[in-house]
Amino acid sequence: MSVGVRTEADLVVELDTGAIRGRRRRGTRQWRGIPYAAPPSGERRFRAPAPPAPWDGVRDAAAFGPVAPQHRRGQFLGAAEHLVRSEDCLNLNVTVPGDTHAGDRLPVMVFVHGGAYSVGSAAEHPRQGERMAREHGVVYVGIDYRLGALGWLDLRAYSRPGHPIEVNLGLRDQVAALEWVRRNIRALGGDPDRVTLFGESSGGNSVTTLLTVPAAEGLFARAIAQSSPANAVYPPEVAQRWAAEYVRILARLVDDDDLDSESPEDAAAMLRTADPMRLADATTELTVRTPDENPGTIALAPVIDGDVLPHRPLDAFRDGLAHRVPLIIGTNDREGSLFEGRIDILPTTKPRIRAIFANTRKTARKAIKARYPGLPERRAAADFAGDFTFWFPSVKVAERHSRYAPTWCYRFDAAPRLPRLLGLDATHGLELFALFEKFDTPVGAGLTLLGGRRMFRAVGRRMQAHWTGFAASGAPGADWPRYDEAHRRTLVFDDVDRVAVDPRRRKRLAWQEFVPHV
Repeated sequence: MSVGVRTEADLVVELDTGAIRGRRRRGTRQWRGIPYAAPPSGERRFRAPAPPAPWDGVRDAAAFGPVAPQHRRGQFLGAAEHLVRSEDCLNLNVTVPGDTHAGDRLPVMVFVHGGAYSVGSAAEHPRQGERMAREHGVVYVGIDYRLGALGWLDLRAYSRPGHPIEVNLGLRDQVAALEWVRRNIRALGGDPDRVTLFGESSGGNSVTTLLTVPAAEGLFARAIAQSSPANAVYPPEVAQRWAAEYVRILARLVDDDDLDSESPEDAAAMLRTADPMRLADATTELTVRTPDENPGTIALAPVIDGDVLPHRPLDAFRDGLAHRVPLIIGTNDREGSLFEGRIDILPTTKPRIRAIFANTRKTARKAIKARYPGLPERRAAADFAGDFTFWFPSVKVAERHSRYAPTWCYRFDAAPRLPRLLGLDATHGLELFALFEKFDTPVGAGLTLLGGRRMFRAVGRRMQAHWTGFAASGAPGADWPRYDEAHRRTLVFDDVDRVAVDPRRRKRLAWQEFVPHV
């Protein structure tokens, strides 16, 4: 039967847990809110994801499922207020071309959203992925996963008999979502052997980290990491200090006179029973503190636990232990210019920069200062912080992965007129508006208010062609040469794309001396 026929039946799909019914929209067919794991609530809070329960009959899959507990206006701008928040957030969404046939085996693209592991969802932009599916013939999958303390703190010290607490729960959720794709995507017209994992910001960090997670081996055939803070992964001794601080914050917010936050038993009980939104309150306070208390770090992050994540990812890339799949990786021209005001989490202030410099050799400091004239003035500090967090670690991933697997590197320089006038230029996250053509959103419309939409849309469509071509064949367009250490050829996306050889070489060499451990 042709799945593209406009009948009720073509929207009903049989999965391994039961049947679902989707909807048609803009030349695509869509299924929303599909559970890929059991609700991680109650006794399953702080536990690894478990398989979802099967259901009888046909489950409606026309609407998005709940998003992870988060605030709309915390440190970062979270999911829209009308979206339901719940610990029962382990769901995903699938969009396929409207004319897909039952026997098709289309390339699959699984997107991991960003948001500093504290906010965000796959439901934020309902049309995201539609054009990729409709125009480029891919199956687009957007996943939700646990955020904040529920997914990204190491709270194992508060495990108790009968109430264990596990670590790297957000990563485990992502692996569970990929396992669901492996088992079920054929039923939706996808090819389980052509799965591309891609993500941006913390989602990019998930990609570079999952490339080194043993349980993820074989679950994706290629990867794209956009603006990954690839070195934001920490050993247990660091992560557990953040966990202890988090528990003290939460105890104060709960404000229970009978609670002794120094008692492991009381703290464990509090973690098990606290309201999810109160957990989010404490998460915000912790993440606001961290940039000044521990400059250059991010408290919500994967943990090198020796099990789920055996090695620091950058070491695994160096030693050839990462999954040897084709990789596209890159960053935006001025990643750090976005991080001001309430989202100022990078080492951009004088005390934070001084703390970073304190861990380096004097000669290396001079070389770095020469590359950022005026440091710690605002523009220089933003560029220093963006390069420290995103650009240089991504260069190291590209460099090391290219020794073992095909690798392509990019830099996104394109920006409409308004971001340039504001001094943001091609900043963190800007490429998403081009890649997914999010011009119908308030921010997307505002970005091109003073002009540049035609150029920006054209850049985005070239990116789409590269991304989806890579998903289909394992290589982007022929005009994009592979990255290697000898030439370091990098595709620069701009109003006119170009290939640069070892761009910012002097900065790269200065950073290599400044942070040789990266």
